[in-house]
Amino acid sequence: MPRKFLFTREQIVEAALSLVREHGIDALTARALADTLGTSTKPIFGLFRNMEEVRTAVLCAADKIYSDRICTEMTRGVFPPYKASGMAYIRFARDERELFRLLFMRDRSRETIDEAKSRAEIEPLIQMIAQNNGLSSEEAYRFHLEMWVFVHGIAAMIATGYLVWDDRDVSDALSDAYLGMRSRFSDRATERKIQNGSDCTQKSDETI
Repeated sequence: MPRKFLFTREQIVEAALSLVREHGIDALTARALADTLGTSTKPIFGLFRNMEEVRTAVLCAADKIYSDRICTEMTRGVFPPYKASGMAYIRFARDERELFRLLFMRDRSRETIDEAKSRAEIEPLIQMIAQNNGLSSEEAYRFHLEMWVFVHGIAAMIATGYLVWDDRDVSDALSDAYLGMRSRFSDRATERKIQNGSDCTQKSDETI
């Protein structure tokens, strides 16, 4: 006869996620999770090998929440898609501070980062920048990295309480940064085209 469990894996992960949202990842212990569920630790370890597996599941769940937020914002049409991704990132830091810290402010020095996978995940943004600004793929990649350092800085300051900005403040800052970056990269491209003797006229259809 199949073994019966008091909870499903999904219910345990949801309880763990709730705990992390309120108190942070360091508060996610077997005892704290059991208390949240109103049970002993036995049901947890009947479905998970250890707490590290629970934390991994919470990390995946948090990433899903973040990804859904990004996709929703980019398709709403309130901002141009690239700017919308930055706005969503910063809003996530404001609305889900502990999940933001878990996803984007944890120590990753001992993690193995798949560079190819990371690049593939942002490739649509890279192509967007390249097409809107007349840049090569590598130039657009560099543009995105520099822009994202700026975006992450704002998000991290908001998540840690160092900065209190509303959407208007954030929107203005992102526009200023993007336009300044676009001008700088455009100047570089123009210089190269002049050196190569080609037409240096370049237009961007994207407003931000």
